[in-house]
Amino acid sequence: MNNEIVPLEKSDQEFSQKYHLASYDLYEGINLAFMSLTGRKQTDTHEPLKHILEINYCHKGRIGWKMANRNSIYLGEHDFSLHTMEYCSASIITLPNEYYEGIKIYIDLNILSEKTPELLKNTGITGESILNKFCKDGNFSVFIGNEETDAIFSAFYHQPKEFQLAYWRIKVIELLLYLSKLSIDAENRLSEYQSEQVEIIRNIHKYLLDNLSQRITIDEMACKYLINPTTLKSVFKDVYGTSIASHIKEHRMKFAARLLMETPKSIKEIAKEVGYESQSKFSKVFKEYYKVLPTEYRMFHSSKLK
Repeated sequence: MNNEIVPLEKSDQEFSQKYHLASYDLYEGINLAFMSLTGRKQTDTHEPLKHILEINYCHKGRIGWKMANRNSIYLGEHDFSLHTMEYCSASIITLPNEYYEGIKIYIDLNILSEKTPELLKNTGITGESILNKFCKDGNFSVFIGNEETDAIFSAFYHQPKEFQLAYWRIKVIELLLYLSKLSIDAENRLSEYQSEQVEIIRNIHKYLLDNLSQRITIDEMACKYLINPTTLKSVFKDVYGTSIASHIKEHRMKFAARLLMETPKSIKEIAKEVGYESQSKFSKVFKEYYKVLPTEYRMFHSSKLK
């Protein structure tokens, strides 16, 4: 199994200059990898390995896959997914917010059936049972995180070095036990979107960021890009992780902070550049976001640069 994972790690490494991956063998046929990536997108090309299960957990940021069937899947923080490496063999990995940190667990389903870890014996958990439950007909199963899964995945992080391997081995067993009892229903699954919808949302996102000085309504965007307003809001939130209003406000505040640090423009001018006619309203929102007024922010950062 390790020989098959090596090219997968190399493929991930080409994603960005700011890349980190550390992988560990937990059991025969089960490998754990910690990943952090920055960038926008990368083609994920590898052999279509039907017998290798890949479990992804999003710890920070967001990650998406555009599949060969043109559908797109996205994970937000605490969400997780399962698929065989046959399904993602010619996919494009995307980072909607240009940053991702998470876990990959690779499981050789054949070895899991033939050499089941001692703690899983007599549980009925086999490579075939997992394949049939989550990956039948090449499915990509994506789930919303909950308290139980957070407790499992979060324990992979921040363990004392001398206890790490023991914790990881216990937690991967706990994860497989959890998956075996997990009820697959619409309430805890995430949606799969057609790539055309996602492309429209990306275009809307770019348009909004290019026009931060304007107040553009959802109905105006829906009309301009010929998309249902409800669909626009739903797909946008799944792709970028927040509502349109929250996401654009975040970009407005970050752009304003940059203007405060890098230009001599007045607070009133900056307010208008980021879509606020009222300087007092802008200052109030800026303080809610950064915990200081724009004037204080500029003064603090200008003193740091001296």
